[in-house]
Amino acid sequence: MFMRFVSRPAVAALAAVMFANLAAADEGMWLYTKPPTKYLKEKYGFEPTPTWLEHVQKSSVRFNTGGSGSLVSASGLVMTNHHVGSDNLEKFSTPEKNLLKTGFYAKTAADELKCEDLELNILWKIDDVTERVKGAAAKDMSPADANTARRKMMLTIEKECEDATKLDCQVVTLYKGGRYHLYQYKRYTDVRLVMAPEQDIAFFGGDTDNFEYPRFDLDMCFFRVYEDGKPLKPEHYLKWSQNGAADGDLVFVSGHPGRTQRQNTVEHLKYLRDFEMPLSLQRLWRREVQLATFMARNEEFERIASGDFFGVQNGRKARTGMLAGIQDPAVMARKIADEKKLRAAVDANPDYKGQWGDAWDQIAKALTSYRTFALRRQVGPNGDLFGIARDLVRLADELPKPSPERLREYADSNLDSLYLDLYSPKPIYDDLEINRIASGLSYMAEMLGYDDPYVQKALGGMSPQARAEMLVRGTKLKDVEVRKKIAAGGTEAIATSTDPMIKLAKDLDPEARALRKRYEDEIESAEREAYAKIAAAQFAINGEDAYPDATFTLRLAFGPVKGYKETGKDVPAFTDFAGMYQRATERKGQKGFELPKVWWDRKDKLDLKTPYNFVCTADIIGGNSGSPVVNTKGEVVGLIFDGNIQSLVLDIAYTEDQARAVSVDSRAMIEAMKKIYDAGPLAEEILKR
Repeated sequence: MFMRFVSRPAVAALAAVMFANLAAADEGMWLYTKPPTKYLKEKYGFEPTPTWLEHVQKSSVRFNTGGSGSLVSASGLVMTNHHVGSDNLEKFSTPEKNLLKTGFYAKTAADELKCEDLELNILWKIDDVTERVKGAAAKDMSPADANTARRKMMLTIEKECEDATKLDCQVVTLYKGGRYHLYQYKRYTDVRLVMAPEQDIAFFGGDTDNFEYPRFDLDMCFFRVYEDGKPLKPEHYLKWSQNGAADGDLVFVSGHPGRTQRQNTVEHLKYLRDFEMPLSLQRLWRREVQLATFMARNEEFERIASGDFFGVQNGRKARTGMLAGIQDPAVMARKIADEKKLRAAVDANPDYKGQWGDAWDQIAKALTSYRTFALRRQVGPNGDLFGIARDLVRLADELPKPSPERLREYADSNLDSLYLDLYSPKPIYDDLEINRIASGLSYMAEMLGYDDPYVQKALGGMSPQARAEMLVRGTKLKDVEVRKKIAAGGTEAIATSTDPMIKLAKDLDPEARALRKRYEDEIESAEREAYAKIAAAQFAINGEDAYPDATFTLRLAFGPVKGYKETGKDVPAFTDFAGMYQRATERKGQKGFELPKVWWDRKDKLDLKTPYNFVCTADIIGGNSGSPVVNTKGEVVGLIFDGNIQSLVLDIAYTEDQARAVSVDSRAMIEAMKKIYDAGPLAEEILKR
């Protein structure tokens, strides 16, 4: 599921990375304000009109759980991936009724399940506020002071926007500081679960087939948005294609890619390669083993920890894939060549050199400094309960300040979303929380040393396991009403609290804040200033027809439906239901390949030639999970759920040689609804034109 892993050599034939000339490749996660219309018209004979772009933009949805989605009916129906919705499926599950195992379908509106802490956002308007944000920093300011001034201005702009528009407003940093845009969202929090298949079919093939192709996954999930207690009647929603996609068709992906690092300097990539990624992988491998051991203890532990385990596995694979890409000499050679070319152009112009020539060295110096305290900043207790305690402690400290003076996540513009999560009634399981906190504390001791004062403060004279048990058994923070009371009590409630989790968060927060401030003042500020210089150089030398790195904001990607060659063999673009049954038979008895019983019982009802999954060359990354795939008419033909193994280098560089985005075919979704799940009314709602 859309997180990255690669176990083979990364591709050598790479397109240019930052601000690329796209004449030969369908590269790009494009801003809706600046799509590559000329390129699309010249290569494909299609030019997206402003009306087309607005329609697709306002039909696209962002999930606060980290994925994408789209409105697909006149009654507020939202389509996304099963693995994007699985967090909510877990929350509705019990030992007696596990929705991940059984699936779910609400036959009536009354059966739909309200997701208490799910937030959906639809991007409604975009304004360029670059001059105002950059103008907040005076020329004679230090990088740290300039960074603080820009951050305060961003929060001020957000507050002004929300007061004026009543929309959810966020200033987004693009080109790593080269531009700042104000994104204005319609925010919805009355969201209800409508339908999800069983996890065994949504994630058929399990870890074995994850990031592979061919694939046979029904990775879909449907929610409904309500407004004022009634199903939303959206101004825009995507209609379903009658015929789906065909090999060679141009398709578009509208979603929210999380993060790419294609603009990173060579020294920044080396920092990732030699320090950050190995450290991250070490932590993830460790946690994966711990969770596997925990889950093996009994069936209930397996149920409550499955989400954590899935996330850790995917995170480990994602970072393994990124690391493999950066370790590929061909990838780095292209990066080095591109950087040398740009720096030579800057150095050749005295004015450019005076303004921007020191940017690369500035980044290298900052990263050298960061190595000295990065690990210390990243360790500490884990778990929902500690996160709740930390938010309560920081809310008490931050809320008395003017909004622009606060830590960004506690600014007025972010409080609604923060409270939605803080007061979530989601189940918290003692045994899993103890495991999470003990893991974090023991890792902290391993990395910093058991006698480190910060570690000793966290452990409180106990072993990691004993400390975790004391904290979880003793805290009252599982009670939402207790959280609300503490939050309302502010600094006095924190000062007088005897809750052990609150006391731990309060004890650890001074050093955590100091490390954060050091990072912002010494590292973030230097990088933001330096990357803004590099962006300015790129704009001056290569023009501004370019896309920025991904920022979990709405982007448009595109490319044809297209198979590829692997080990000399053709890999067709499409799979079908017949192939799924064949694979299930070949792998009978193996973990991950167990089809739900209903799929065997109703096999004879299916058209086994129905296209099931397909691939295209669209440029996507984690966060695109749940993105709609649409044709040139703006009609749904598929649903992004993954990338193949060759796509894992896309975090740092684009290639279309073998890299592919993997989707569920729109025709397979309808076929399954009608013939497997008795969800004909849902299918008809989607198909209604």
